[in-house]
Amino acid sequence: MPHDFQITRRIEFSETDMAGIVHYSNYFRFMEAAETAFLRSLGYSIALKRGGLELCLPRVHAECDYSVPLRFEDEIRIHLLVVKKGKRTLTYQFRFERIHPAPSVEVARGKVVLVSAKRQRDGSLKAAPLPKLLADKIHQAPPDLLK
Repeated sequence: MPHDFQITRRIEFSETDMAGIVHYSNYFRFMEAAETAFLRSLGYSIALKRGGLELCLPRVHAECDYSVPLRFEDEIRIHLLVVKKGKRTLTYQFRFERIHPAPSVEVARGKVVLVSAKRQRDGSLKAAPLPKLLADKIHQAPPDLLK
């Protein structure tokens, strides 16, 4: 669905810290991987220029709250939901669920806000409307999914 996307992956040893748990910074990498796969499922690349769109999507806010540690070889589901689609912004919610070993449990929740921007001749970025081609493929998730 254009408001809801999921990927599943297994935790690698290199993603853990000396305590044997996933280092907090990796959750941001996982969010980016889910977003990349989401855009790919819509027919675009995170490098939007490759899809003929002359803009970029820089992050203006990112956060993550952790409730249960993940460890090497845990299998997780990363669930991306489109919380808000504005004229120039997208807000994603990410839910991290450990699905193996059972029982499945939510282990973290993240949020990323990005802005649609065009690169100016001087190299700076200026906010710009989301291109219609992309905006038409992305919808906000129904409120009951965002609990």
